[in-house]
Amino acid sequence: MPRIPRGQMAGYAYHVINRGNARAPVFHKAHDYEAFVELLARAKARHPVRLFAFCLMPNHFHLLLEPASSTALSQFMQWLLTSHVRRYHHHYQSSGHVWQGRFKSFPIQRDEHLLTVLRYIVQNPVRAGLVAQAGEWPWSSLRWRHLVDPWPLGEERAWETAAALPLAERELEAVRECVKRQRPFGAQAWQAEVARHLGLEATLRPRGRPRHEAKK
Repeated sequence: MPRIPRGQMAGYAYHVINRGNARAPVFHKAHDYEAFVELLARAKARHPVRLFAFCLMPNHFHLLLEPASSTALSQFMQWLLTSHVRRYHHHYQSSGHVWQGRFKSFPIQRDEHLLTVLRYIVQNPVRAGLVAQAGEWPWSSLRWRHLVDPWPLGEERAWETAAALPLAERELEAVRECVKRQRPFGAQAWQAEVARHLGLEATLRPRGRPRHEAKK
C-alpha cells in the first residue's frame, strides 16, 4: 500500500501554499497567470479534490482544498506543479527550480475558521497593496467562480459578504503561524485532536529546545 502523506487525510479542508524559489516572481505577465489557472482546472478534473478558493500572487499562490482520499492532495499538487514547471521552462527557455520546494499545508476546522482562511486567501492582494478591494484582483477565485466548488458552510451570499471584511491582527497572526508551522487551524480542543490523528503534534509544541529545571 502507498504511504499515507503525513498530515493529509480525506475529510479535511486544507490551506495550501507554495512560493517561488528564493521568493522570486513566478508569474511575470497575464499569460503566466492564465496558464496556471488552466492547469488548476485540469488538475481538478484529474484528481478527486474540491476547490473552495484560490489566489495567485506574483511569487506565490494560495489554495483552499478538500481531498476525497488520503493521497489525492499530494497527487493533485504533484501533477499541478510538475505540469507548471514544464510549461514555465518551455515558455521561458529556462531550467532549475521554479518553486521553493514541497508545498506547505495545514488542515482547517469546518466552522468560522474555514471562513477566516478564505478571507485570508482572497485578501492577499489587498494586504500587498496591489488592489483596493479583493474582488478587483483578476487572479483569485472571486473572479473565476466557475472553477470552484459550492461553499461548504452556509449560504453563498454570506461568505461573499464576509470575504470583503479585513482580518483582525490576531486572526492574521493565527493563520500565519499555521502557515509557518503547518499547524491545524481551529479551536484548541479540535487542534489537539486533529494533531494526534494526523501525526502533527510537533506543530503545537513551543519552538526551541525544551527548558530543563536547574539541578538542586
